[in-house]
Amino acid sequence: MAPHQPYAEAITENRRICILRLLESQEAYSANDSVLQMALEGFGFSESRDRVRTDLQWLEEQGVLEVHKPTDRVWVAKLTSRGVDVARGRTVVPGIQRPSP
Repeated sequence: MAPHQPYAEAITENRRICILRLLESQEAYSANDSVLQMALEGFGFSESRDRVRTDLQWLEEQGVLEVHKPTDRVWVAKLTSRGVDVARGRTVVPGIQRPSP
């Protein structure tokens, strides 16, 4: 984290890399928003489903994942090949924290 970076921005960037790394750890590179929300709690993030969905939409705009909405109540996120590269630190995207070695 750069010294001038606002705390909220650092938290957002960290949460986003956590989402990507969680998806990368799944066999099919995918998970629904409810599972992601629960998994993020294990990393110290107590976020609403709306916040998780906002991150998923933003990450989709960056081309690092795709969001499928089988119903209004369930969103499924799937990592793209670019998302795998970002999760592994091979590609840098502003707004997503680069993973530590």
